[in-house]
Amino acid sequence: MHQSNVSRRVVLKSGAAAALGLALGHSHPAHAQSSLPLVTKPIPSTGERLPVIGLGTNAYSVTTAEQMAPLRDVLERMGQLGGSVIDTARAYGRAESVIGELLQGLGTRKQFFIATKTPIGGDFSNPQAVLDVSFNALRTDVIDLMQIHMMAGLDQLMPVFEKAKAAKRIRYIGISTSSDNQYDQLLAAMKKYPLDFVQVDYSIDNRNAAESVLAAAQERKVGVLINVPFGGRGRGAANTFARVKGRELPDWSKEFDATSWAHVFLKYIVSHPAVTATIPGTTQRRNLEDNQGAGRGRLPDAAMRRRIEQHWDSLA
Repeated sequence: MHQSNVSRRVVLKSGAAAALGLALGHSHPAHAQSSLPLVTKPIPSTGERLPVIGLGTNAYSVTTAEQMAPLRDVLERMGQLGGSVIDTARAYGRAESVIGELLQGLGTRKQFFIATKTPIGGDFSNPQAVLDVSFNALRTDVIDLMQIHMMAGLDQLMPVFEKAKAAKRIRYIGISTSSDNQYDQLLAAMKKYPLDFVQVDYSIDNRNAAESVLAAAQERKVGVLINVPFGGRGRGAANTFARVKGRELPDWSKEFDATSWAHVFLKYIVSHPAVTATIPGTTQRRNLEDNQGAGRGRLPDAAMRRRIEQHWDSLA
């Protein structure tokens, strides 16, 4: 679901290191962004503010110390850069357990806003047991955001979610999808249940959610997490970055403090008035730093958003 690291590897394999710099649009060191103000947005139901760039962890199902070392580095660096939203899921194998172990080892659990998701299949006859797995794996007594993944078990799980929220074991309740054919079901759930968040796919190359899900969330004052931020209609992040390979950033990107194509793509997303945060995934510190840089400085206004769309649509 979150493939920013894949896109960069593809670009790297396609040419020399100089070509990588052009493809990603790096004109300044990543650390230059850290001096810019951190962008945060409020969760509509409470006003609590979150940094707009988070982290997706669908590639965090690892087992060995050697495999976990770079992931620990990513989480440590994310905290240093001011990021806080970490999104994971039961469907990501051991990812919940890895996140729980790493944050416990770093001693930084309270610094992060942890969002996770229930299974996308299986037996939901004991919804409390389903929920307890995440608490145990994440090694926490409180989960910031618990989401029903891809609508699976929606009616069975929601009463337990609401009870856990009342008991202050869950801070926020949400549902998620990354499939257009579930938008109608998601919209119906937004009317039926007291949701704090929805999570949906949206990117410069996949704007299908804008007129439906994002519009409804904004109207109903529901927070929005964006998944697949570098994806596009099933083609994935590699294709999105390949489309700008060898192209320098437009001069107007400086007007919203973008110094890489990843910044352009991510700032476009989080500048949408309905969006609370987005969760690009990576297992590499370098990509984490680039992504987090998009959460600082100015964001595109409505006119600039249209300009970005027009520029993207004009690319061959």
